Amino acid sequence: MKFITIFFIRFFDVFFSLFAIIILLPFMLPIMLILKLTGEHDIFYKQKRVGRYGKEFDVFKFATMLRDSPNLPGGMFTGINDPRILPIGNFLRKSKINELPQLINVLLGQMSIVGYRPLVRYSYDKYSDEIKQKIYDMKPGLSGIGSIFFRNEEIIMQSIIDKEKFYRCTIMPYKGELEGWFVDNMNMLTYFKMILLTIVIVLRPSTRIWRKIFRNLPEVPNELTFMLWENTILSTKQ
Repeated sequence: MKFITIFFIRFFDVFFSLFAIIILLPFMLPIMLILKLTGEHDIFYKQKRVGRYGKEFDVFKFATMLRDSPNLPGGMFTGINDPRILPIGNFLRKSKINELPQLINVLLGQMSIVGYRPLVRYSYDKYSDEIKQKIYDMKPGLSGIGSIFFRNEEIIMQSIIDKEKFYRCTIMPYKGELEGWFVDNMNMLTYFKMILLTIVIVLRPSTRIWRKIFRNLPEVPNELTFMLWENTILSTKQ
């Protein structure tokens, strides 16, 4: 049964990613031109992320920040009006259009349409050994429950003073719980629900319908409960 599920998920990954690239290409070409003519003239940004079997791969995104951003003030954390963001970067990041080139990663078999969030090694290493083992033989996803819940992580982090501690002690443990939930509940129904839910959220960023669709999600930590509500309000104002 697991083999059949994997086979069909790969089939639909290829089908949906090819379909999306063909449909969205006329829309992406102007974005590529704008990026080429502005900022540092980079169209794509490649970053090492941890994927299946704990191996690193290059994830593709549209360039939204300066090349040397990780070494500039702010480091790994990006603010809402971060000066490192390129002129068109805020729009691409808020709309999640910057993630579209990851359809290439899906076609290459490095990612799935639905899966856990592909993280940089710095963040991945903060997962517990239990979570690392759970996601070990699964592919990261273009979307997933972790991506949906933390889709406005920059807003959540904005008001935090000790960002490193909050990220390590609050955000990463809950991300791990969400990804563990995903592994335990992954099947074809969850796969299609997550795709439809992602489309709804792109069209209506402030919706919280995902909490009704997936009622058995891990309980949200108290530290995140208020911020989740505040995050929803702020995201509708920007």
